[in-house]
Amino acid sequence: MAKNGKGMKSRKKLFIFSGIGVIIIALVLIVLLGSKRENVVTVQTEKAQRKSITQIVTASGKIQPETKVKINAEVSGEIIELPVKEGQPVRRGELLVRIKPDQYQAGVDRSEAVLASAKAGLALNSANLEKSKSEFKRAEELFQKKLMSDQEFIAAKTSYQVAKSQYESAKAGVAQAQASLKDSKESLAKTSVYSPMIGIVSQLISELGERVSGSSFMQGTEIMTVADLAMMEARVDIGENDVVLISIGDTARIQVDAYPDRKLKGIVSEIANTAKTKGLGSQDEVTNFEVRIRVLDKDVSLRPGMSMSADIETETRLNVLAVPIQSVTTRTPKMKEGAKTDSAAKDQKDAAAVDTKGSSMMMQEKPIEVVFVVENGKVKQVSVKRGISDETTVEIMDGISESVEIVSGSYKAINRELEDGVSVKVDNSQKRMGMVKKEGAN
Repeated sequence: MAKNGKGMKSRKKLFIFSGIGVIIIALVLIVLLGSKRENVVTVQTEKAQRKSITQIVTASGKIQPETKVKINAEVSGEIIELPVKEGQPVRRGELLVRIKPDQYQAGVDRSEAVLASAKAGLALNSANLEKSKSEFKRAEELFQKKLMSDQEFIAAKTSYQVAKSQYESAKAGVAQAQASLKDSKESLAKTSVYSPMIGIVSQLISELGERVSGSSFMQGTEIMTVADLAMMEARVDIGENDVVLISIGDTARIQVDAYPDRKLKGIVSEIANTAKTKGLGSQDEVTNFEVRIRVLDKDVSLRPGMSMSADIETETRLNVLAVPIQSVTTRTPKMKEGAKTDSAAKDQKDAAAVDTKGSSMMMQEKPIEVVFVVENGKVKQVSVKRGISDETTVEIMDGISESVEIVSGSYKAINRELEDGVSVKVDNSQKRMGMVKKEGAN
């Protein structure tokens, strides 16, 4: 009985170990078979086709008048007359502001008196000069006839030269007094400011009775701004990478926030030569160039400072081969099989490390732009050369031909999952559903 009990226990252990062995073998087989199963990626596709592409640079900015003049005080004083209001149309030469002229009128009167005195002095010196000149001629005749001593002749000559110098000094004094009078009159004239152009008072800063300051050496108090609102422009800041694409005369579509249902036509009229840099020296440093776009639509009431955005059409190409913009991605070129063994690559890397001339034999290859072409259930990685692009499509200048089936989605598949030779399953139903939703929204 004891022997039978031991035999049953042995058989039970054998069954248990056998079962465990079968399970382990089954798991190993599952892992091996699963690893050999080919991974299939679901993608969406579109065909490469010919179309026209317009390259667009988008930027935002403000609406401003093409021509505006800031009216600043050129003399100091109290505003005693302000006949215009903000928003009022003005004509060229119309009075805008008058500053109290009393002290400047007094300056003119003082300068006129000084000028009169200088002219009287000039007349006196002119008479003295004529007298000295006559006496010198008489002394010269007597001296030639030996009827006058040398000392008397020299005295007559000196007296004539002194009278001549006094006359020249008086003459210069008159000129100085005239210049001073002219300056005083100009200062008096600056107390009345007239409109330099036809336009509208777009901004009125100062009020009647306010004191303003001004001088000929520095900018005076700003009183108002006169602008020609008939000619408006959009001013936008363009990044340094995009400004090189823009040219004078490029067409633009302007969207003003105040008119969301309408796009205005515009044309690039000016491109700045000097950059505007923000955050200089910091990580947030931005370099922009101001671009001005003349608004061609005249039937819209625009005001200075309105917010806007513009799509500038920099270039248009007709009948070019194009694919969806998301279809173009980048990949790092792979080394061909058999080109180099691991040990050979290591040897080259070591040799490059000790190369004293700095010429590396193992240069890291740069990523290339590629698309994935679907052929017989698999994708083929094709290197392409891209051209201009718009919001949805990009021009393909070289690499593929018309009507080939290009992977256009998903983003994850194109940018991460797909490699040359990967099996794919084409499912364009999601794309069609997206188009239906978009059409419904419109």
